[in-house]
Amino acid sequence: MKKLKGIIFDLDGVITDSAEYHYVAWKNLANNLGIDIDRKFNEKLKGISREDSLERILEYGKVLNDYSDDEKSRLAEQKNEEYLKLIKQMTADDLLPGIYNLLTDAKAKGIKLALASASKNGPFILERLGIEKLFDTIVDPSILSAGKPDPEIFIRAVQQLDLSPEECIGIEDAEAGVKAINAANIFSIGVGSSDVLHEANYCLTNTSKLKLDNILEQFESTMF
Repeated sequence: MKKLKGIIFDLDGVITDSAEYHYVAWKNLANNLGIDIDRKFNEKLKGISREDSLERILEYGKVLNDYSDDEKSRLAEQKNEEYLKLIKQMTADDLLPGIYNLLTDAKAKGIKLALASASKNGPFILERLGIEKLFDTIVDPSILSAGKPDPEIFIRAVQQLDLSPEECIGIEDAEAGVKAINAANIFSIGVGSSDVLHEANYCLTNTSKLKLDNILEQFESTMF
C-alpha cells in the first residue's frame, strides 16, 4: 500500500485567503497607470508570480511595451509594499476552515509539510497566521526559473522534503497549480470548482472538507 509522507500546500486560497489583499493592491496600482481591472480579470492573476501578474495587467492595458524592465521592477515592488501593509493585520483567525486541523493531524502522523507558493511573502504570512513552525520547508519562488503551471516549484518542494513525488500530494485552488502538480507526477487535490479543477486527482469544494482520513483513503486507493 502506498504511504503518504508529504503534503505540499499552495498558500492563497488553500491556507488563507489573501486574494482580496492582492486584488486591492493590484487594482490601485492599475488605476494609477490608467488601467481598470475588475474581479473577473483578477482571476487570471491567481497562482502566478508578481512579475507575471504585472505583465498581464500591462498587456491588458495595452501598455506592456511602455515600461522598461527597471520600471516594471519598481511597479511590482510598489504593489508589494501596499500588499504588505494590508497583510500585517492578518492573524490566526484568517486561516481557512479545516486547515489548522489538517496541518496538526498530518504532523501527528509524521507527515512532512511544505509550502509551494508563488508568493514571496509566504514565510511572513505563515508567521502572521501562527503556523510557520508546522512547516518543514518553504520553496523560495525567487530561485525558480519558471512559474506555475511549470512543475518546478513542486519538484523543488519534493526535493527539499527529501521524498519522492509518489510519496506526496499537492493541494491547489488554481488551474495552473493543479497542472503544475500533475506535471510533477504528484497526486493532486483541487479546492474549488470541479469545472475549473477537473484535472485534479481529487477535488473538494472548500477547505473545510480537507480531512486527513479522507485524503489518505483517496491517496492510498488511487492507482497513480
